[in-house]
Amino acid sequence: MAGRAIGETPMGTTLRVTAKGQVTLRKELLRHLGVAPGDKVAFDLLPDGRAELRAVKPEGSIRTFIGSLQRPGTKALSIDEISEAAAQGWAGRR
Repeated sequence: MAGRAIGETPMGTTLRVTAKGQVTLRKELLRHLGVAPGDKVAFDLLPDGRAELRAVKPEGSIRTFIGSLQRPGTKALSIDEISEAAAQGWAGRR
């Protein structure tokens, strides 16, 4: 297998299962999936002992959106403050 690093297979990289049944996913795989710490992944079981790993895309809920605006060390904005910021943005002011 010239040209391949140790632990690589034609389909990707081989990972070791721990005694607890856990596998650590490498950074390049997480980057490929577009996931970061705190994100979720899902497995689909396929025939012949195979599984498919995919990133779970967040739901488009308002709760998810509002949570994305929170910044550590700052107080949450009220609905009125958010509305005012949006109105200023639409008016071309910042």
